[in-house]
Amino acid sequence: MTGMALFPEIEPYDTGRLKVSDLHTLTYEQVGNPEGTPALFLHGGPGVGILPGYRRFFDPSFYRVVLPDQRGAGRSTPHAEIRENTTADIVEDLEKLRRHLGIDKWLVMGGSWGSLLALCYAIAHPKCVSGLIIRGVFLGRPSEIAWLHEPGGASEIYPDAWERYQAGIEGVEAETTVAAYLKLLTSDDEAVRKEAAQSWARWEASTMTLIPDEQTITEMTNDASALSIARIECLYTHNDFFLPSDNYVLENSAAIAGIPCRIVQGRYDVICPMVSAWDLHKALPKSDLRIVPNGAHSPMDDGMIAELVGAAEDFKLLI
Repeated sequence: MTGMALFPEIEPYDTGRLKVSDLHTLTYEQVGNPEGTPALFLHGGPGVGILPGYRRFFDPSFYRVVLPDQRGAGRSTPHAEIRENTTADIVEDLEKLRRHLGIDKWLVMGGSWGSLLALCYAIAHPKCVSGLIIRGVFLGRPSEIAWLHEPGGASEIYPDAWERYQAGIEGVEAETTVAAYLKLLTSDDEAVRKEAAQSWARWEASTMTLIPDEQTITEMTNDASALSIARIECLYTHNDFFLPSDNYVLENSAAIAGIPCRIVQGRYDVICPMVSAWDLHKALPKSDLRIVPNGAHSPMDDGMIAELVGAAEDFKLLI
């Protein structure tokens, strides 16, 4: 798809806070048309938070777009909190937010971790989802976790960045890379936590784009962003994303088979290799798979932008 670009920069018409537990309070924003067709944007990570560019995938004259910072991420509080933070918790947070905003159904867009969250939410609440736009598919399977965090996967493509990633846990005794990082990220020493967070975030940022982008690396490794990304991501990864089984999404795909679904996948996505998008597409035969020939993991690559904006435009006629 060519010619589709992000919509112009836009500011929220509403920013709110929603207490979802005794510990956690979410911050969310709304952009676009307050009377428009509801859409929910789910950020990645977990722990990345909402960035201004995420507001721009949707036509603001048609859509009412809701963009929440998930537990511990962005402006939600407590920042970088890993207590009471599981996939099931966030799925139910989204449902509380939907009811709080008086929304019947919404189009759900999510990428990377956000794709897994979107799928888990749809499986739990299929009647509340008018459509799914899934990017950089991640299904939380052990093979996907090992690909990114153990030797023999992404390490073979980015050996230089992998070496720096492993240097961050030198001398730490643990069974896996993820377990070693979790020790450091939960240390009582703030300096140790920060250093480990920057190392974790740098590894991910270095593999996000087809050509490593220094601006992305800088944004993801600043102290505040890196801490929430690393602590929450590491916790989820160490716990296999708190899924009930190793192949939870595909085992429960029948629950969402009737929901219109567009899958957008970069051919050269190193963080979430294309096999997961392919497996999801096969499990959802009515889904529409769009492969971006020069796409990587970042939704901000030109080809990915074109397909994601195009998907939201196409859904105007489907929902």
